Amino acid sequence: MHPYTVQIANESHFGLAEAICHEMAESAKARGTGIAKRSPDYLKEKMSEGKAIIATDDESGEFVGFCYIETWQHGKFVANSGLIVKPSHRQYGVAKAVKAKAFELSRSRYPSAKIIGITTSLAVMKINSDLGYLPTTFSELPVDDNFWKGCESCVNYDILTRTERKICLCTGMIYDPTAQVNKEESKEKWIFLENLPGFTALKKFKEKLLMPFKTKAQKKKNEQA
Repeated sequence: MHPYTVQIANESHFGLAEAICHEMAESAKARGTGIAKRSPDYLKEKMSEGKAIIATDDESGEFVGFCYIETWQHGKFVANSGLIVKPSHRQYGVAKAVKAKAFELSRSRYPSAKIIGITTSLAVMKINSDLGYLPTTFSELPVDDNFWKGCESCVNYDILTRTERKICLCTGMIYDPTAQVNKEESKEKWIFLENLPGFTALKKFKEKLLMPFKTKAQKKKNEQA
């Protein structure tokens, strides 16, 4: 694999927006879960605002990883969204490097904000926990409808709506700067790997419990068609 550079994206990366959107769509199909659908113009807007992180191949200049930040409720919450890594560059630490840079950017621009995320990926949970995120309930996430609108492209969206946003297959995670100070004072640290068996079991339990909702919704949709 060629060396790569991780940096804050800018107007010079506009030409890569189409390829990034395509990779997001392909990844969502392969995983069976959704990354919020965004247009090339939306990604360009994030780049021009200095609210996106991109990893590019040092030789070809092609994108190999990407992520952008969004704010909710007047900057009270920040989400590092749309994390994507090209298949050819996975397992080389690109996701971790892009996430770390996005986290750094979020902390710099919004030092008082809670940084949040929802994911079904155990790998992303591990990266988040290394950055100081903790698991949280959906009730601690933004109430803004626009935040949850990003879930509409996910195949499991019907589960989220049927449970009134209380639970889904995703796990909510949050970095609270205030709680982080208290944690440092107590010298306690939540370690993801120590809790991995429990998270794996919880994920399987949620799939078994919640997937019937999905099946019923699909059946009803087919009957109406």
